[in-house]
Amino acid sequence: MHIAIAGNIGSGKTTLAGLLARHYGWVPHFEDVDENPYLNDFYEDMQRWSFNLQIYFLNTRFNQIVQIRKSGKTVVQDRTIYEDAYIFAPNLHSMGLMSTRDFENYFTLFNLISSLVMPPDLVIYLRASIPTLVKQIQQRGRKFENNIRLDYLKKLNDRYDAWASAYNLGKIITVDVDTCNFAESQEHLSVVIDKVNAELHGLFR
Repeated sequence: MHIAIAGNIGSGKTTLAGLLARHYGWVPHFEDVDENPYLNDFYEDMQRWSFNLQIYFLNTRFNQIVQIRKSGKTVVQDRTIYEDAYIFAPNLHSMGLMSTRDFENYFTLFNLISSLVMPPDLVIYLRASIPTLVKQIQQRGRKFENNIRLDYLKKLNDRYDAWASAYNLGKIITVDVDTCNFAESQEHLSVVIDKVNAELHGLFR
């Protein structure tokens, strides 16, 4: 099976992917932030590097999905291919940080690639307020993330909520990170695991 965790920057995707992988014995697929050749440049100059970054993400996530399906194992993935196309790229376009020409080119390529892959069996959406996101971004201390703008995070949050509410490609559950601190509380993590179990059992009925 393919389990994917969706959520804004700093919502806890990597942390939850690791916790669920440990609990279930799943194989985790993390977003390789340290090896991303565009991320630092992007936060320094979003308009210049937005298209390059989105193409890089599209390429790497497509490769991840191909490997996940080939593996025959149950994999938990940190972020989905759909978030880039329906949240990040449109947000950059609407903010004037990606040209219409580049956005249309990107989206045409995404439509082709998405037609070739199966959606995840389950999506876990981590919903968090801006203060929670900022707190968790600061706690992990990535230098390049110091340049993230609050209005950028806010616009992403709005798009995430709209995307999650309209998602119809498969099962999706929402975890409120403001009230569910799964990173530090075993009790809160158990709540998430109970939600996941309820959906996974449904997959086998």
